Amino acid sequence: MKDVYILGIESSCDETSCSIVKNGIEEVSTVILSQIDIHTLYGGVVPEIASRNHVKDITFVIEKCLKESNLTMDDITAIAVTYGPGLIGSLLVGIEASKTLSFIYDKPLIPVHHIAGHIYANNISHDMKFPLMCLVISGGHTELVYMKDHYNFEVVGKTLDDAVGECFDKVARVVGIGYPGGPMIDKLSKIGHDSYNLPIPKNDDSFDFSFSGLKSAVINLYHNEAQRGNTINKEDLCTSFTNVVVESLTSKTIKALKKYDCHNLVLAGGVAANSSIREKFCELSKKEGFTFSYPDIKYCTDNATMIAAAGYFCYKLGRRSELDLNGKSSEILN
Repeated sequence: MKDVYILGIESSCDETSCSIVKNGIEEVSTVILSQIDIHTLYGGVVPEIASRNHVKDITFVIEKCLKESNLTMDDITAIAVTYGPGLIGSLLVGIEASKTLSFIYDKPLIPVHHIAGHIYANNISHDMKFPLMCLVISGGHTELVYMKDHYNFEVVGKTLDDAVGECFDKVARVVGIGYPGGPMIDKLSKIGHDSYNLPIPKNDDSFDFSFSGLKSAVINLYHNEAQRGNTINKEDLCTSFTNVVVESLTSKTIKALKKYDCHNLVLAGGVAANSSIREKFCELSKKEGFTFSYPDIKYCTDNATMIAAAGYFCYKLGRRSELDLNGKSSEILN
């Protein structure tokens, strides 16, 4: 059978990335240009700055990816691109570049949902076993997705307000430990003690999440202690906050696994890099008797490898887009 080479492009937020993946599982080459140093100056991603840098970098990233792969566009089977959700200005840069390549080289254009990409990052490291439940946790998303088979998505739970990654970043900003907040909170939580009483958000029988109340609780605690002249122990606060997040994510996920009689769990998204979350799920998998896996850390954050991997299954299913493909800042996974 002839090999399928998918060239993927990802530009939904502040990473400009191009990747070539063989047969949906083998990474041939990947180039990522991150803007994190730029946006750190502002304490978060500035959409206009992000899109301008995508425009500046996109051609270089594609050319470098092709050069490192030792392939040409003649070898490429199809072009996969993130069409949403994400920052609309950023999305449009990647989409227009992909449409240009598709038109010039007469290659099929494959639209890929950003969350589908995160989920299929798992398939790069190991074959996903179905049926499965996927917990998607990132800066913009917190969702429980049930899959009976490849590219069969049923969102069974989601955040009603803030995404968990957004909550990490806002809490980090309040306590003054910088941006992005996730890695630093993860580090500090390992040396602190669970000494602050924080509420477990939306502690009910539903599969939906909520993190705005937890964020507000941390902000109020920090400000109230400051007004009293007390010093917050940042390590302890990070530990208490992380423990509550872990409890919320794991308890809802375990309930969903039991409800759907599902014995396979995968983790996806940037927050999947959090060591406490991964460790707790590993512990629970042994206790509850389900398989648990997550992508290599390099595939957790935004990258084009995951888009090309997901694009392979789109291609095999015959999903195509015309050259009028547009970006969508919000889009339901289907």
